[in-house]
Amino acid sequence: MPLVTTAALIEDARANGRGIAAFNVITLEHAEAIVQGAQHSGLPVILQISENAVEFHHGLLAPIAAATLAIAQSADVAVAVHLDHVEDENLLRQTADAGLSSVMFDASHLDYADNVAATRAAAQWAHAAGLYLEAELGKVGGKDGAHAPGVRTDPDEARAYVEATGVDALAVAVGSSHAMTERSAALDLDLIARLRAALPVPLVLHGSSGVPDDTLAAAVRAGMVKINIGTILNVAFTGAVRCALAGDASLVDPRKYLRPARDEIAQVVARMAHVVGGPDA
Repeated sequence: MPLVTTAALIEDARANGRGIAAFNVITLEHAEAIVQGAQHSGLPVILQISENAVEFHHGLLAPIAAATLAIAQSADVAVAVHLDHVEDENLLRQTADAGLSSVMFDASHLDYADNVAATRAAAQWAHAAGLYLEAELGKVGGKDGAHAPGVRTDPDEARAYVEATGVDALAVAVGSSHAMTERSAALDLDLIARLRAALPVPLVLHGSSGVPDDTLAAAVRAGMVKINIGTILNVAFTGAVRCALAGDASLVDPRKYLRPARDEIAQVVARMAHVVGGPDA
């Protein structure tokens, strides 16, 4: 199936009252597993490469982007490829040349006025390059995985932010937290509904790995569209590698432990794609 744009997948999900799962790619095996899982589910997905993943690959976007795009193009379901959580403006401007259709520009670490100015400039550049731009207002919980109960996105501020920046999608803080390995986050579903009513653009949930399945499905019903999923894939991957190595002390062929790790990710992807985007979501 031809590669599709992130915009097309998000708008289709939004029009049909469903979510679209966006899974983080770190290695080639991640990309292969995500497509394998998507094909098993029969549902579209977004593959996303974060700035941290680019740094892991020696700061080079082009190689991991090319590999991810090639895997996406081999899929028999609709797949888009997205650049995620970009703070570096030089990396932002590599998005189009790398063949990606969308980028998330993250200026949430700045104060409100500076966030607006930086994000407006990023959106203007992205639109001139034919790209879809996601941004963030209100920090999602920190990378240490701690809940951030006091951090929430205000609907009125969010509406003003979208109007001032011209972004295409907005990541909002509603109770999730990055890098959680336990699925115990509680989301403010009422706030999600109010944000959906206040904003003309799709809502994005970051830190979704820490959210239980039933809550994720409820969040989609309340108005979330793009659901970012990363840590839960790494938990599955690492668990499978540990199990394989513990079971055979003589094991040295990486294919012997990367294959089960890839299969574990694929199973998680198939399930999570259904949770947020299946007919019963």
